[in-house]
Amino acid sequence: MATEDKNRATAAAILPLVGGAANVSSIAHCMTRLRLGLHDRSLVDDDALKALPAVMGVVDDDTYQIVLGPGTVARVTPEFEQLVEEGRTSEDPAPVHTAEELADKGAALKAQQKAKNATPFKLFLRKIANIFVPLIPALIGCGIIAGLNGLLVNLGWLTSVTPALAAMASGFMALIAVFVGYNTAKEFGGTPILGGAVAAIIVFPGVANIDAFGQTLAPGQGGVLGALGAAVLAVYVEKWCRRWVPEALDVLVTPTLTVLISGLVTIFGLMYVAGEVSSAIGTFADWLLSTGGAGAGFLLGGFFLPLVMLGLHQALIPIHTTLIEQQGFTVLLPILAMAGAGQVGAAAAVYLRLPRNESIRKTIRSAMPAGLLGVGEPLIYGVSLPLGRPFITACVGGAFGGGFVGLFNQLGDSVGSTAIGPSGWALFPLLDGNHGLGSTIAIYAGGLLVGYVAGFVATYFFGFSKALLTEFNVSQEPAASPVAATGGRTTSDGDSPAKEPAGV
Repeated sequence: MATEDKNRATAAAILPLVGGAANVSSIAHCMTRLRLGLHDRSLVDDDALKALPAVMGVVDDDTYQIVLGPGTVARVTPEFEQLVEEGRTSEDPAPVHTAEELADKGAALKAQQKAKNATPFKLFLRKIANIFVPLIPALIGCGIIAGLNGLLVNLGWLTSVTPALAAMASGFMALIAVFVGYNTAKEFGGTPILGGAVAAIIVFPGVANIDAFGQTLAPGQGGVLGALGAAVLAVYVEKWCRRWVPEALDVLVTPTLTVLISGLVTIFGLMYVAGEVSSAIGTFADWLLSTGGAGAGFLLGGFFLPLVMLGLHQALIPIHTTLIEQQGFTVLLPILAMAGAGQVGAAAAVYLRLPRNESIRKTIRSAMPAGLLGVGEPLIYGVSLPLGRPFITACVGGAFGGGFVGLFNQLGDSVGSTAIGPSGWALFPLLDGNHGLGSTIAIYAGGLLVGYVAGFVATYFFGFSKALLTEFNVSQEPAASPVAATGGRTTSDGDSPAKEPAGV
């Protein structure tokens, strides 16, 4: 089957299982998941979805999320969008419910979502993630081109081509503040182009001619944090204008005042403040790893998966972006990526400890390649999280891997990533550091090996109680596996599903 036909077949298989085109209110995708807004959650057939060969798992969060894996999701989503569009013109309307039924169902779903995820802090972090996640593909592409260009420059090859590669790699980063401003305004309910226009002030070369409070501004001062703050301010100014400006003058006055007021505050305040905060982030990251590298790496690598479970990992996205903007790479991501290594080692141990449970072993065999490439959802949702204790031992593996990489940072060998997103083996093309590519690759590979081994040993010897081992080490058909039956949606204690582990 051709790739296009396969992707369309996957989309066609998914659509009726989520209630058909009339039940889909919004469609989006991230690195690994098709994210759907649904009118009626009760129309979804979870079990049938999880049984589809292309589906790695499902997560019921603020959107209904179907895990398809990197690459696949980007190809299936356009096909799904086209099928939904076609279906809306041909399908019968969604079943009509009484007002009382709809009100009861809406109240129940609202209460359920609030109980699980709708804390103000998590909602804020989700907005931050929604601003930066769409930028990840460009960060990855430009990061790989930057790495290739650096290699060619060091080798002295293709000197006529390297300036062009440098332009490709640097162009996006030079203007990233504009994209951040655009996405910020869109996420906070303003006009996206106005957010981009205000953020563009930060990177405009002409700001070097401005003297703000006795200091000359530098183009790019404040970076993505300044752009985020400027765009949020622009949204509030715009909303204020919409309330007070007469409709006849709105089209002229509102955008003018939005850019003028927000721009003045950005130039004479936000750029300086955000610049100081950005510098402090870089200084703190360098200090943390240079003075307490091994211990800091141990804690960061060990607690990253729990951070993901709580949704708090999203707070790290602007920090990564700030470090990349300042130093050319983020030293935090290679350490956090060790959580994925611990997960792989833990899964290998589960495979050996449950020789009679063919269902779980089949899940591990199918999910292991993705895990090695840094896609952790299948192993987390299908293996370690439902089992419970192996999730903890996977964190132990991540801690030791993070400690290994952190130790070398403490010794002066900085290991960083030029982009956010991939981990595992997929991070190798994006690695950069301060002591040459060979040294950087060797340290990162060593960290992965330590994470694999530590996760394996911890899980093999401490990942199962006698009762758990007796319960799961039984001969089962794949469809009857207790772990497979969860689809990665709940833990053995009935906890809520994990949030997406970006970069695991």
